Amino acid sequence: MRPQDRDSGAATVFLVTFAVVLLVMAGLVVDGGLAINARQRVADDVEQAARAGSQHLDMLSLRDGGLVRIDPGPAQTAARNFLAKRDYPASGVQVSATAQQVTVSAQIEQPTALLSLIFIDHFTIRAQGQARPAVGITGEDTP
Repeated sequence: MRPQDRDSGAATVFLVTFAVVLLVMAGLVVDGGLAINARQRVADDVEQAARAGSQHLDMLSLRDGGLVRIDPGPAQTAARNFLAKRDYPASGVQVSATAQQVTVSAQIEQPTALLSLIFIDHFTIRAQGQARPAVGITGEDTP
């Protein structure tokens, strides 16, 4: 066996390995960017859903006593409807409302583009937002 025969194919193995590593790194960049974008979108949506819910005030409390309070039933419905219009699955949405605040959390699965080649087919994205009633120019109402 000649000495140069022992090295046959070494460059091929190196190139194949290097190509796989580059593909995984490109997947981290592309799919990582998609995950960051999805996280920001979900965070924005849950905050807006909480705001939509907090706009439903208890009018009787406001008119009779001048107290700004959220009406929990309509607030929860408004927040859920807001996210439903944006195609969030009902199973991934949680809404709670009290007289003082509306809290909304949502969870989605962001599919991957390149990382699915190494069996990472999605990222789970979660976010939570809350809103409280604000009055006039002085800011939040304090109980």
